[in-house]
Amino acid sequence: MSVTPPGPLGDPLFGNGRQFADDPFGFLRACADSYGDVVRLNLGPRETYLLTNPADVERALVSDAERYRKPQFGDDAMDTLLGDGLLLSEGETWQRQRKLANPAFHNRRIGALAGVMADHAESHVAEWEDGDVVDLQLELARLTVKIIVTAMFGADISDEEVKTVQENLEPLGARFEPDPRRYLIPNWMPTRENREFDRAIETLESVIDGIVDRRRGTERDPSVDPAGPDGAAVRGPPGDPDGDLPMDLLSVLLRARDRGEQTDANLRDELVTMLLAGHDTTALALTYAFYLLSDHPAARERVADEAGAAVSNGPLTAAGVRDMDYTERVLNESMRLYPPVYTLFREPKLDVKLGGYRIPEGSALMISQWVVHRSERWYDDPDTFDPGRWTPERRSQRPRFAYFPFGGGPRHCIGKAFSLLEAKIILATVCSRFDLDYEGPDLSLRGSLTMHPDHPVPMRLRER
Repeated sequence: MSVTPPGPLGDPLFGNGRQFADDPFGFLRACADSYGDVVRLNLGPRETYLLTNPADVERALVSDAERYRKPQFGDDAMDTLLGDGLLLSEGETWQRQRKLANPAFHNRRIGALAGVMADHAESHVAEWEDGDVVDLQLELARLTVKIIVTAMFGADISDEEVKTVQENLEPLGARFEPDPRRYLIPNWMPTRENREFDRAIETLESVIDGIVDRRRGTERDPSVDPAGPDGAAVRGPPGDPDGDLPMDLLSVLLRARDRGEQTDANLRDELVTMLLAGHDTTALALTYAFYLLSDHPAARERVADEAGAAVSNGPLTAAGVRDMDYTERVLNESMRLYPPVYTLFREPKLDVKLGGYRIPEGSALMISQWVVHRSERWYDDPDTFDPGRWTPERRSQRPRFAYFPFGGGPRHCIGKAFSLLEAKIILATVCSRFDLDYEGPDLSLRGSLTMHPDHPVPMRLRER
């Protein structure tokens, strides 16, 4: 195997940590442009290697996936927040939890949830008035929280609870923004940031506890599944103890707990993971889509035309939005330019060879959607918004993992179909009624667990 990959010089104490913290997005792109397929970085307590070639990304996520695991960074804040939920668990724990969750994300059940998504979107947009200016990212997060709780927890969430969730996302997100000094401060130290983080988790868990309390004793009543009696039942193999019972995620987990297959800690970890990951990424994808459409009126008009056709025959359905081909291209292009999850991490279980270099066991692989999606190696004019990239002909000319907003391989996002259906329904609902005009500064981004705007996203509503 070859010698160590090239990479940028860093300072003696923090390595490349300051450069990454100051501008993670510009720094990663500059590294990819300067050093090629594999870039060696010093970002903290272990060596980190940035992968920039789709072929290497596919090997790490798909073909050689068994050689990698989710890394531990010596910072237990992530474990404190998400525990052994699907995002972080490994081995038999992950396999068990993924198998339990699968029925809640079965295609037939997801399709049956279109009505629930449309009802929430309709109710939300009914509150908007012509000429109003709204902070779109907050509005969409409020809407997607309600949808995920109804669809996956089989419950309603009050406006006050939604407000509580949103107010506590800021200290949670701040804890995961790049900061090389964080490795020098123990998590147990009572700094202001650590105290706010712990309080936010406690508050979030209290909201989830309230939802679970409202659902106790109803997990065997099919009427609680928002997919309805026809769409809810996803039969498992013969002998499946759940049979035709409701398949919202909370019902599935509550029944598993009754059978002794889940602990209260397992339940908590999965619900926190689902609440945070299940609403934030979709809200962000839509925020960036509306931002781009505001600056591209011709594309916005085509989306509005498709939206009008989708709602012309009555309530939105999965079949109705399935024909919104151009809208899907807009979503793909917005997630290419602004992937809500902008980087993934893996850790080799043994020494591996990638890009001609030896990558040592226990190092961290950084697999960045932001970098690959905006590379001129795979895209012409990569910083330009062009939904035409997603015609079948043009798409087929690129490597498979030149685009991976939902990850890939065995650990691909379980909620991909749910998120895409939800996004198209919300786009159709909004665009059939309003044009949204962005009235804020040039878009600035900050990195945390997901990629957020670093400021409000004010949009003026113009009724069509």
